[in-house]
Parts: sequence; C-alpha cells; structure tokens
Amino acid sequence: MLKKKRIVILGSTGSIGRQALEIIRMHSDRYEVVGLSAYSNTNLLELQIKEFDPLCIAVSDAQKASLLRQRMPDKDIRTGREGINNLASLDDADMVLVSVVGIAGLEPTLTAIKNNKIVALATKEAMVTGGHLVESELKRSKGCIIPVDSEHSAIFQCLKASYNPDREIKKILLTASGGPFKGWSVEDLKQVTPQQALKHPNWNMGKRITIDSATMMNKGFEIIEARWLFGVQPDQIDVLVHPQSIVHSMVEFVDSSIIAQMGLPDMRMAIGYAFSYPERLPTGVGDLDLNVISKLTFEYPDMDAFKCLKLAKNALNTGGSMPTVLNAADEAAVDLFLNGSIAFTDIADMIERAMQAHVPLSNPSLEDIYSIDAQTRMFVNNLAKG
Repeated sequence: MLKKKRIVILGSTGSIGRQALEIIRMHSDRYEVVGLSAYSNTNLLELQIKEFDPLCIAVSDAQKASLLRQRMPDKDIRTGREGINNLASLDDADMVLVSVVGIAGLEPTLTAIKNNKIVALATKEAMVTGGHLVESELKRSKGCIIPVDSEHSAIFQCLKASYNPDREIKKILLTASGGPFKGWSVEDLKQVTPQQALKHPNWNMGKRITIDSATMMNKGFEIIEARWLFGVQPDQIDVLVHPQSIVHSMVEFVDSSIIAQMGLPDMRMAIGYAFSYPERLPTGVGDLDLNVISKLTFEYPDMDAFKCLKLAKNALNTGGSMPTVLNAADEAAVDLFLNGSIAFTDIADMIERAMQAHVPLSNPSLEDIYSIDAQTRMFVNNLAKG
C-alpha cells in the first residue's frame, strides 16, 4: 500500500487552507491530516476536525481555544505561538503547509525547517521579513521549501527544465494581473474606495492580499520572496503586467530561451503540486482552452502610479530590517484604508514615510523583526492620527 503523506495545515480556515483540504479530500488515499490550526474561526475549524480527525489542533485566540476544548474535550487543542510551533514540529508530520496570515507565519516556518519538514509555503511574509533567517536555517537542516504562491510555484516548476539553475538563470519574469486599476492615473487612484479595490478581476483572495494586488505591493513582496527562494539578485527579477492571469510566471535562461508555466487562475494547482511533488495529480481545476483565451498580453508596470512596487524594490536593495518595515507599514496602512481613515494613495505615502524614518539593522534576529514590526505599525497608526 502507498504510504500516506502526513500533512499539517497552519491556517486551515483561510482560503488556502480550505482549498488544501479540498485536494486532500480528493486524494484521501495519498494524504492524511495530522494537524490543523486557525486564528479564531473555531466554528469552521470544528467541522474540519470532525471530518479529518487530526492528532493535534492549535487556535491562536486563547478564549476561542478554551471554548473549543469544552466542545471537543477528547481533542488535543493548543494555543498561542507555542501551540502553532508545536504543530510545525509535530513528529507525525511529513509536510507543513504554512498559510498563516502575516508575520505570524515566520516563526512556524523556521520551526518546521529546524525539524526537517517539507514546508509548503503560502505565507509571503515569512520570506519578506525573515528570508535571511530561513536561508540560514535551510543550510543547517534536511528540511526544504516548496512554494505555494502561484507565481513562485510557476518559477519552481520552470526551473525543473534547468540542469544547473544557479548558473543558467538569466531572469525571473514575475507576472502580475495589474489588479482592478491597470491604466489608472495617480489622480484617478486618489478617488478609489475600499469597495472598488476589493474587486479583483481574476482572483478570489482575502482582503489584505486583494488590496495589495490593487496597489501592486503584492508583486513587490513577491520580488523579495523570489530573491530568497531562488537565490537570484534583485536585478535578475522583472515584473510584467499580464491581465489574463494565464501565464503564472516565466524564467529566462542564459541561452535566451524562456520557459513559462500556464493555467487557469486557480490556487488548487499550486497547492496540489506542492503536495504531490515531484508527481502531478488531478486537482479539480478546469482545462485551459487557449482557443477561448485567444490573446495573451504583457507590458511593464507603471512605477509612478503604483509606487508600492518601487518601494518594495528599494526595501530589497537596502536589505536587513527594511523589508520588515515595508511589510508592517503596508499591513497597518491597508487596515486604515479599509476602515476609511486614509485614501488609497496614502497607503504608499505612509509606507514611504515609515521607511524613511527607519534606521535598518543589517542582520535582524527573530525578536528584532517582531519588535520592528510592532514599532512600525505604531508609527503608521500615529501618522493617521495626525
């Protein structure tokens, strides 16, 4: 009999976590859930526990964890940072899917790598804020990372065509949908409402990542992530706006050939590939009919209208703790925009002011990163108060 791959899903009630469970449900002969975690959505988590019967559960919200223990007294339910890290290091797990929202995904990523797990990484912030820490931990461990983000999964797949990626990569070409405001001027963008910004033309995602797509900060984070995941230099990463979202990313090699990975805009492909790698299995995603699509277009982004992309490149070039400031300032500013406290274009302006005020550390520790993250959020919220 085929030995089942034992999987922990951190962030099982979010969009990625739910789609991951769809893949596992489809291939229950190959995969087994041994751990589930959620922040506070214990109603959905309880249903998932009943269906998949994991060995261990973690809930970040202590009060919600206590209530869940009362409803499910026979289950091993843990809480807080320690509980999440317990799941990331679970002896019974072969793979840990990290789809925790925000910087909270960094520590369990490091923990899983230290414990020699395969990490299916869907949390950008882990590499954006702590890429140097992850890189260092990977060198000491038997653990590895398989990216789940659609663009980085595409690059990962394209690199399988290379005999020696370290020497053969010329460029990584990250594709971007352009979001709902492609072609808009700076003046037009000043009038954008949260309702408009939350309407992504191609993808169905959480609120923050949808706003980040609209500002193109999401693509900026992906540039930083690609630098660490694939060991390339910042000037080897380009962004192309591709409104159809069919080509998920490309790699140009030293012989000038370009390999692209294509498919419908559906995260189940990237999740399924991470789970089954190096094999491929059905994921329930529909077939891509290029005759129906008929046209694929590409263009460079407008760096003046979408200043967040430029700020992300600056943060990467500065390095050290600056990407942590970029991420924290963005998250705080996006929250302010969503609650109506600032304008859409203020997001980039606030991030820029936070970066200007920061004196970067060259090699921040995990606790440095958490401290800078908290300080930056406070700085941005104080800016909004005037």
